[in-house]
Amino acid sequence: MPIKVGLVQESPVFFNKIETISKIERLTKTYAEQGCDLLIFPESFIPGYPRGFTFGATVGSRSEKGRKLYAEYHENSFNVESEDLKRLETISKNYEIYLVIGVTEKDDISGSLYCSMLYISPTSGLLGTHRKIKPTGTERIVWAEASGDSLTTFETKIGRLGGLICWENYMPLARMAMYRKGVEIYIAPTADARDEWTSTMQHIALEGRCFVLGCNQYFTKSMYPEKYRSLVNDEPETMCRGGSIIVAPNGKILAGPLYDKAGVLMAEIDLEEIKSNKLDFDVIGHYARNDIFQLEVKDQPEIKKEKK
Repeated sequence: MPIKVGLVQESPVFFNKIETISKIERLTKTYAEQGCDLLIFPESFIPGYPRGFTFGATVGSRSEKGRKLYAEYHENSFNVESEDLKRLETISKNYEIYLVIGVTEKDDISGSLYCSMLYISPTSGLLGTHRKIKPTGTERIVWAEASGDSLTTFETKIGRLGGLICWENYMPLARMAMYRKGVEIYIAPTADARDEWTSTMQHIALEGRCFVLGCNQYFTKSMYPEKYRSLVNDEPETMCRGGSIIVAPNGKILAGPLYDKAGVLMAEIDLEEIKSNKLDFDVIGHYARNDIFQLEVKDQPEIKKEKK
């Protein structure tokens, strides 16, 4: 059976977790009513990707103003051990739709922040969380590095879900770690709006022989609350053009890329196409050379199966 997927190219209510979750509910209702079985939200949609912020950090020093800004970001970040998660699980259940949502997640014990994506089932709730294993550039100021224990896929009624976040997708061994877990619907939330990102998404589809859903936000400087705008004076008005895209296992673009506006990309995908396209190439099957190459991923778990 084909399934209908939707990629939400929107902006959050920045630094406001409560209002952003309310916005997620409104958007979910809209696109569930249009028949979507799976809805994807961009990288760090809760509480927002802090594009252009320095958090007062330079080599060798941090400012008190930057620390206060980080504390505010931390306060609005997502905690899977709180009511935050229950609200998202309820949204998924009420509208009978799978959700994959990019969040900045705070660890309940250490307090560190991670760039994560949550996989939520309408029948089983939270299936699991993937934490970004390598934040890019100055993202490392606010986000910690994760281990390999979230490099897995989720066996669900609509297919095997998995993926990587933003420039994790340029890490060949991380991609291979996902392929060997049999990913069928490869989800790539990002903050990368370059034209070249389209080529990356097509390459992954061809390499992994999977459907690739690349979801980005559309964000302008005026979408920041007024009190933050002075932090991004030198940025252009359009800070992120978007570029969300849906690619088939043969590398052909099914929808997008969507640029320079908010919206949603939708497409029907049929997992049977994966089988036929593996005739040509199967990176973990008949095209693998296990007699030459071996990959060891420390702490990588088994495929996680949705509860029936």
